[in-house]
Amino acid sequence: MSWISNFVLPKIRAVVPTKKDVPGDLWTKCPQCGQLLFQRDLEASLFVCGSCGCHLRVTPEQRLAMLFDGGHYQTIELPKTLADPLRFRDRKRYADRLKEAQGQSNGRDALAVAHGTIGGNATVVAAFDFGFMGGSMGIAVGEGLLAAARLAVLQEAALIVVPASGGARMQEGILSLMQMPRTTIAVETVKASRLP
Repeated sequence: MSWISNFVLPKIRAVVPTKKDVPGDLWTKCPQCGQLLFQRDLEASLFVCGSCGCHLRVTPEQRLAMLFDGGHYQTIELPKTLADPLRFRDRKRYADRLKEAQGQSNGRDALAVAHGTIGGNATVVAAFDFGFMGGSMGIAVGEGLLAAARLAVLQEAALIVVPASGGARMQEGILSLMQMPRTTIAVETVKASRLP
C-alpha cells in the first residue's frame, strides 16, 4: 500500500493535467428554464433570459449602470436614521437582521440614490434593492426618497424611482407605514417645482 501511495500516485498526478481554475461568475443559471447563460451575454440582454424571456433579479448598481448615460453616475450618502426604534424581536433581534443585511449590501439599506444624466438630461434615480429584506420600506427608505426628491429639486432634474419592494417593514410597525405619505410628499415636492 505505501509503495502505491508514496511512489505511483505522485507520478500519475504529475502526468495528468490538472483542472484549471474557472471563475464562478462566468455563468448564471436561469431560475425559470434552467438554461446556463454566459454572464457577458446576460448583461448585454439587460438580464433577460434569451431562452424563456425570464427577467432575472438586478441589483441597484446594475440597474443604475443600465439607466445612466455610459453607466456613469454618482451615488449620494443617505441620511442616518434610527436602526431599531421599536426594539423589535422575533426569532432574531431586528438590529441583528439589519446588520446582516447591510453586510451583504455594502452598508446601505433597501434604497440606492444616484444622479447623473439619462439621454443628456439631468436625472436623479432612487432604485430599490429586493435583496435587502425583500426591498421592504422602513424609515431609512423614506428618508432616502425625500433626499432624492430634494436633490432633484436642487439640481432641477427629473426624479425616477425604480420600485422592487415587498411593502412596509413589519419590524418598524407604524413608523414603516408612515413612509408612504412621506413618499407622496417627495413626489409633490418635485411636482411643485414643475419637474418630471
